[in-house]
Amino acid sequence: MNSVPEGSPATAPGHVTTGAPAAVVPGFDAGPTLLQTLRALGTGPRGLLEAEAEIRLARTGENVLPARRPVPWPRRFLRSFLDPFTSVLLWLGLVSALVTAWGTACVILALVAVSCLLRSTEEHRADRSTQALRELVATTATVVRRSSGDSPPREREVPVADLVPGDVIRLRPGDLVPADVRLLRADGLTVHQSALTGESAPVVKQALDLADPALSGAGPFAQPQSCFQGSGVTSGSGTAVIVATGGETRFAAAHDGRAGQQRASAFDRSVRGISWTLIRFMLLTPPLVLMANAALRGRGLETLPFAVAVAVGLTPEMLPVIVTTTLARGAARLARTSGVIVKRLPALHDLGAVDVLCLDKTGTLTEDRPVVAAATDGRDQADPDVLRWAAVNALWTLQLADLPTADALDEAVMDAAGGDGPPSAGTVDPDAYEGVAVLPFDPVRRVATAVVRRPGRLGVHTLVTKGAVEAVLDRCAMDGEERDRLLALADRKAASGLRLLAVARADRASRAGAYTSADERGLTFLGLVALRDVPVPSAADALGELARRGVRVKVLTGDHPGTAARVCADLGLRAEGRSGTDDVVTAELVDTLSDAELVGVADRAVVFARCTPEHKARIVSALRSGGGTTGFLGDGVNDLPALRAADVGICPRNAVDVAREAADVVLAEKDLTAIDRAVLAGRRSSGNIAAYLRITLSSNLGNVIAMLTAGLMLPFLPMLPAQVLVQNLCFDAAQLAFAFDRPPASVLRPTVLRPRDFLRFVTGFGLLNAAADLATFGVLALALHNASGDGGEAAFHAGWFTENLLTQALVMVLLRTGRSAVERRAGGPLRAAAAGLAAVGVALPLTPLGPFLGMSALPPLYYLLLGSVLGLYAVGLTAARRRYERRHPADASEAVKERVGAWRGARSARTH
Repeated sequence: MNSVPEGSPATAPGHVTTGAPAAVVPGFDAGPTLLQTLRALGTGPRGLLEAEAEIRLARTGENVLPARRPVPWPRRFLRSFLDPFTSVLLWLGLVSALVTAWGTACVILALVAVSCLLRSTEEHRADRSTQALRELVATTATVVRRSSGDSPPREREVPVADLVPGDVIRLRPGDLVPADVRLLRADGLTVHQSALTGESAPVVKQALDLADPALSGAGPFAQPQSCFQGSGVTSGSGTAVIVATGGETRFAAAHDGRAGQQRASAFDRSVRGISWTLIRFMLLTPPLVLMANAALRGRGLETLPFAVAVAVGLTPEMLPVIVTTTLARGAARLARTSGVIVKRLPALHDLGAVDVLCLDKTGTLTEDRPVVAAATDGRDQADPDVLRWAAVNALWTLQLADLPTADALDEAVMDAAGGDGPPSAGTVDPDAYEGVAVLPFDPVRRVATAVVRRPGRLGVHTLVTKGAVEAVLDRCAMDGEERDRLLALADRKAASGLRLLAVARADRASRAGAYTSADERGLTFLGLVALRDVPVPSAADALGELARRGVRVKVLTGDHPGTAARVCADLGLRAEGRSGTDDVVTAELVDTLSDAELVGVADRAVVFARCTPEHKARIVSALRSGGGTTGFLGDGVNDLPALRAADVGICPRNAVDVAREAADVVLAEKDLTAIDRAVLAGRRSSGNIAAYLRITLSSNLGNVIAMLTAGLMLPFLPMLPAQVLVQNLCFDAAQLAFAFDRPPASVLRPTVLRPRDFLRFVTGFGLLNAAADLATFGVLALALHNASGDGGEAAFHAGWFTENLLTQALVMVLLRTGRSAVERRAGGPLRAAAAGLAAVGVALPLTPLGPFLGMSALPPLYYLLLGSVLGLYAVGLTAARRRYERRHPADASEAVKERVGAWRGARSARTH
């Protein structure tokens, strides 16, 4: 352990160097000593005064990255204009103003203003809600501060945002380094700084008084006395002084504000693909309308407002508002009802699209408390003393190593030893021993050793070593043949799904000096303690629900293949290896595969054993490359690469800080049932967005086709620009109901927005809508055959205006997401909005506003004939929808049913 003197002086408050860029902070230069760094920061090992910390916080600002600071509402409003649809609408409005089509320009600009206002308001509200939810899992740090100059320093938890330069903090395993710091003390400290350097292995850190001159050319990240924001503590502990916070950290400088930006999600890519396809159509429409009217009707620029209005009619301008509102409402409902926090709104859609869920088994499929199955000697005979010696090791490791909590395996060993009855004469009694020293477990040695004093054995110390079988055998005095026999015995036990701890001991002459790993030699092998995992009671049912929803589960674990296979078999998960037999894929096999080969193996296999963090990330990436939308559930530092590689990173609330920061979704508990509810909520939100896009785009396309056709057939414009835009405004207002609808989600398939499928759907149903519009032309010709002049034009405009809104109302009801009658009967908000839209379509031409918009009253015969057209359209729409449902989702549903059947069969076979 390295340390600095407790009495280091501190500069008086008010004379402190803070807020300096990281590049010139004294703690990161090669020259200053640790004492000089403390003086420059105006602090000491005892920490800052509370009052001084408040002063510095007001001076330097909160310890947050610039990209994470709240965005003011005015800036959100201006940023709304960067949306592709909004930008196109704005340009169309400006073009209308240039040709003095003031009515068209005013309506278009009003649509733009309303869309931007609603979008920025909803984003601001969603951001506030998300920020409030984030506070439930807000990262905190343990800081050392004093209430007054004479009071002793006290440790307390404070939000990371409240840290200031000069604060003294504690670092423990799993902590996220909250700022750039210089170490005052370090005890076995290693950190993972891949976010800064890209290196995957943890880096050893030490509290040096001076920087290492040999590393001066390697950059600041190589200096062992410095840790940086964005790093995660993997092992050991330390005390450090903060030298830079917020935007002055190396992390902020290295990422230039982009660290908080998320990669493009599956949802972002889908919506962007649909958006740009439609924008291309919009940009082509005005020139086509102008050229066609000029060629066939001899009309010139007077048709430009109509061409602009047609382009506007093709635009789902409410898409940003619907998406933001729907996802924000779904995330808030999920947090309120299930305790699931969605940190990034598009992740809610990605949850609904997840069809592959990767997870570790411990704590998810199995309870994080293994139980002892047996304790045997080297001949595989039951021996209670093996368990009791293991308990001696566990008991004194916990006490002498000053660990905050016992390891799960140690707890299981102590529980089993305590419930094994009182020791008989001549057997080991763990409570009768006195601890002398301990060498705690570390991932390099893979063993833990306790040195104890046995009763009645003066002058003798007993070393009790417990750990991985291979590591313990390497420290035992035995020949190669005996070692091979014991390894084979351990392999057979592990292949049956048991977790093994080897136990050995040795007597040494007592001494006052410290014990080191060099003393772990020449041990006598005692035996093996076998442990098994206990499945989580709710895991089997949750796996069945996920299978029913079309979500495949992949288990990525660092455990022995046999252990993972046994748990999966107990829960009904089939583990198919590369050959198709009941086997698992090990990390050794993964290392031999190319990325292309791994895609096929990852798709077929269910269990991956002996995985390192890099293996997990590579497997998740392979599943994504194979076309899957992946979710990854993890809670440790070793899960970080996979959390970042997945489409959706998921972690429980009690995960380590770095995992919570990397995750997109935070669960109240590490529970598959909560994931199932989150997937269902994501599919509901995605279903509403998909229904909006299908209904809006098919209706808009049909109207545009009809308007273009009518514009070429009629001697006058089929609809005035103002009428087109008022119609769009009414339809847009009705479409807001999609954000408040809550249809039962289709559980048999994930919800994915595929641009090609959407265009196929929109084209088919758009042509059907256009056919209804063209039939209405015939109805209007029959009903208005005696009308002529302006009166005939006004009546035609009114008739088509009414028919358009009525057909759009029908589409909203009949094409709503959901196949069953129960699903279609739900959706109260949509039905109410459709009824309101139909009422406006019928009543508006009859009000005083009708003549102002160029429309007149219609004869009763028209409404009678229109009812016949709408009835035929409803029948055709229903038939087309049923045909579409039969042709498209059947394959996905059958595949899901096959997986559910396989899961039930495996579960039933294991039960019997």
